[in-house]
Amino acid sequence: MASTRVHLWRTNEVAGFPSDKPAIRVDKKADQTYRVALLIPMCGAAGMWAPSCIASAEVALNELNAQSGICGRPVELVLINAAIEAETPAETVIEELIAQRQIDAIVGMHISAVRQQIIATVQGRIPFIYTPLYEGGEAAPGVFAIGDTPARQLGPAIRYMSDRFRLKKWALIGNDYIWPRVSHAHAKKELHRQHLDLVAETYLPFSSNKIGDAVDALGMSGADAVLISLVGQDAVVFNRIFGGMKLHDRIFRLSCAIEENGLLASGARNLDRLFSSASYFARLETAENAEFRAKYHSLHQERAPMLNALGQSTYEGLHFLASLVSQPDQDWRLRRVREFQPIVYKSARRGFYTTNASNASPVFVARANGFVFDDLRRLP
Repeated sequence: MASTRVHLWRTNEVAGFPSDKPAIRVDKKADQTYRVALLIPMCGAAGMWAPSCIASAEVALNELNAQSGICGRPVELVLINAAIEAETPAETVIEELIAQRQIDAIVGMHISAVRQQIIATVQGRIPFIYTPLYEGGEAAPGVFAIGDTPARQLGPAIRYMSDRFRLKKWALIGNDYIWPRVSHAHAKKELHRQHLDLVAETYLPFSSNKIGDAVDALGMSGADAVLISLVGQDAVVFNRIFGGMKLHDRIFRLSCAIEENGLLASGARNLDRLFSSASYFARLETAENAEFRAKYHSLHQERAPMLNALGQSTYEGLHFLASLVSQPDQDWRLRRVREFQPIVYKSARRGFYTTNASNASPVFVARANGFVFDDLRRLP
């Protein structure tokens, strides 16, 4: 059951949640709660990530409130649908909440196109913690991007796979927005450095009905490997079609965004020769992850969604926020223009943040094995 400190802003947009809760309208002048807007896609191509993101955030919420909350105030979460397909754009809701002084900060796990709209709306008025992998380069005031970037994920992973499996010809496929295009620009530079061939490059809109055609073309391209930069359900559809055509018999797959939820939805028979590059996997063997896993399954028990990198990111996003705003003599508004001490925050992947361009979490490449990733290899 969801925590009483987790509230939905517009429940009528979200299937599967109670519809009798009122919208949050609280007089902040009389309320000492530290309220965080948790932005998560709850429909569309990325909607499959919502359960694990909410479940992971609840673990952090319980941990924070078992101590002193944030800045000595109890923490509440306001869930907002941040899908690009949402009926009410997330930035519209955020503007209303900030104008009414209903929220103190934002933790967002959603695609970059939504992040850009949120930044334009917030304009540095409250801290915005952006948690998932993204294309890199974010420098807007008050925005703290703590996820993986292509510079650390892609180059080493392409080198590792090309060397280990003697791959010479690569194809690229992704959704048509900033993260896949910037990621693929990094990939193409690495292919050029390694004297590898690019045989196909394809971009598709979200929830496209052309994924099957793209897989057909991939099968005829002569590729030894394909980098998949499709989001959520689109990656699942790709894997199902790819597996149904038995293309895994001759083509390897690499992704930076397919996680354990995606494996479960794709089906075990469609996952041969599928690899992922990330700084977190559910089977990561660290003391921090062992503690996180234990608390996650203790809280949610048999209803626990699959642990994965995108879900875990909301857990660490809340802890990062708590560390950010609680540091004495270090105003979060000034971190962009002054040098401050690194932020060490509670994370299952050993988070250590200096700037948006410097996050020291180790990155791994792992192979799909049923519904989990194992055989984790740390990348240089």
